[in-house]
Amino acid sequence: MKLTLKVWRQNGPSDKGGFEKYKIEANEHMSFLEMLDVLNEQLISERKEPVSFEHDCREGICGTCSLVINGRPHGLLTGTTTCQLHMRFFKDGDTIVIEPFRSRAFPVIKDLVVDRSPLDRIVQSGGYISVNTGNAQDGNAIPVSKEISSKAFDAAACIGCGACVAACPNGAAMLFTSAKVSHLGLLPQGKIESDRRTMRMVAQMDKEGFGSCSNIGACEVECPKEIKMTNIARMNRYYYKATLGSDK
Repeated sequence: MKLTLKVWRQNGPSDKGGFEKYKIEANEHMSFLEMLDVLNEQLISERKEPVSFEHDCREGICGTCSLVINGRPHGLLTGTTTCQLHMRFFKDGDTIVIEPFRSRAFPVIKDLVVDRSPLDRIVQSGGYISVNTGNAQDGNAIPVSKEISSKAFDAAACIGCGACVAACPNGAAMLFTSAKVSHLGLLPQGKIESDRRTMRMVAQMDKEGFGSCSNIGACEVECPKEIKMTNIARMNRYYYKATLGSDK
């Protein structure tokens, strides 16, 4: 299949950047990242600088393959990361626009690579528990209902790719932060420090320059792991409770 690619090229955060157009032939069985590998091989053979893009597992696990494809984070499919997207979902002759994740909190490092370390700092600010677990316990030592464990597991599925931020017109990180708050706060081991954790993570989120949530819902639609906005509501409840000190 013959394709036209409009790829964002930018040397760094202080560079203006812009789109460059490339012609390429790809196989419908290729993944999207394999198609970019072919593009880079073509550019190298032409003694041109290859396109910088980020990836690691190529299995939809790590979330580093963060690209905006034709205006949608991770592309046209729901519940799918960029590395899981295959060229069979495009047509011969298509023009594909490829951009980095757009957010003030995600400065462009080079081309399609952005600095998503603000998400790491949110987790570092309070995304842990300090309970001394000692030796490994039996799986049923602390009873947890199926409903609670399922909600915690669904929240823990967040891979921190930042698609929610890129999809949000406000550049909010509420879905990401609420998933991290929820998956620890729902379980008994995490309830002890729930108030402090929530306050710290929300404060760090604001410090990093993310926008405010206005319940548009684009974050949930574009999340490759289909994290639900109910986590945002839960985090808001946790936050108000911590602010009021209702557990003291």
